[in-house]
Amino acid sequence: MIQHLKKGQSAQAKASDQAQVRATVEGILSDIEQRGDTAVREYSAKFDNWTPQSLRLSQEQIDACIASLPKQTLDDILFAQAQIRRFAQVQKDSMHDVEVETLPGVVLGHRNIPVNSVGCYIPGGKYPLIASAHMSVLTAKVAGVKRVIASAPPFDGKPCAEIVAAMHLAGADEIYCLGGVQAVAAMALGTESIAAVDMIVGPGNAYVAEAKRQLYGRVGIDLFAGPTETMVICDDTVDAELVAVDLLGQAEHGPTSPAYCVTTSKTIAEQLPAAIEQVLSRLDTAPVASVAWRDFGEIYLCDSDEEALEVAERLCSEHVQVMTHDPDWYHQRMTRYGALFLGHRTNVSYGDKVIGTNHTLPTMGAGRYTGGLWVGKFIKPHTYQRVLTDAASVMIGQYCSRLCSYEHMSGHKEQADIRVRRLQQEA
Repeated sequence: MIQHLKKGQSAQAKASDQAQVRATVEGILSDIEQRGDTAVREYSAKFDNWTPQSLRLSQEQIDACIASLPKQTLDDILFAQAQIRRFAQVQKDSMHDVEVETLPGVVLGHRNIPVNSVGCYIPGGKYPLIASAHMSVLTAKVAGVKRVIASAPPFDGKPCAEIVAAMHLAGADEIYCLGGVQAVAAMALGTESIAAVDMIVGPGNAYVAEAKRQLYGRVGIDLFAGPTETMVICDDTVDAELVAVDLLGQAEHGPTSPAYCVTTSKTIAEQLPAAIEQVLSRLDTAPVASVAWRDFGEIYLCDSDEEALEVAERLCSEHVQVMTHDPDWYHQRMTRYGALFLGHRTNVSYGDKVIGTNHTLPTMGAGRYTGGLWVGKFIKPHTYQRVLTDAASVMIGQYCSRLCSYEHMSGHKEQADIRVRRLQQEA
């Protein structure tokens, strides 16, 4: 039997009113579309108290940011980027152009063509998310995107040197110190000084997520992102402290970040609340993580792996960490999640920062129908067709003509019929 020992807020309570966010974002987007750079600078001053002469960083400013960092910091950034680049390249290498003669004289195929331009938003107001530069800029470059621009808000009143270094080392062609909705809008819509892009990627707060939602269709996006979610599936092969650390390590993202413990261990289920408090006592981010756990933390005690799997599939969490006697049992059976972290030796933080998989993942149940950001998100498989012989065109045309008549589409039918008539006469 599945016991729901600790519950988070009800579904009704979680459904916060988004009307104010929608209206605010809609107004900002409209204003920036009409007034361009002037509006962007006004919002930068209003929200970030940031009004430099130029929002785009010069090469001298980029070089100064890099020079200000210790060698160890740069080495660490380069190590992380090497891992992410390596895995992204393997993923790209798995994608191939195809061409096949499906019938005598009928050739079909597709070409994998990278998006021409991408705008990458890197959050940096609350936490300077250096890793988001690797995950977006670098992955787009590996995919073959010609123009990749990147933007992050100021941190402590100036460009965040670590983020700037990461964006530059990842291959960004243009770097802006600009945050929030105004950054996303400027990149997506274009202004006098910023040429519009074809696609926007990267995480952000509720306002950034809403801006991407409203802009979707005018530009492509990676994902509709909600608060970070994490789940730990565990049994008696681990202890409550390790589970608490792994839950709170993601709960610190924000006060509305769900954290689920799904366990077959009565010991862990009983000891976890106290372990959570113990771990919180040593975290600087406890004021955020504690609220997330209080309001959105949940504990499920299950009698079997089958029951734990049932809960995990229903919740469809962004991150799922499996620390059991047989993690592969879940790996082989799970179908609804963002990313899996298998065994006690790994954890979500490795994935977030350094190990090589992308940390931009589906939330709010989107793992039911999509995976996370990867090189394939930046590559478009465009199909083509070629008919090599008159006989092949006549044969396909005759089928097409009849199929069009069933649908009463005379224009489509005539496209086929004219070729059948002409090519039969020439034969």
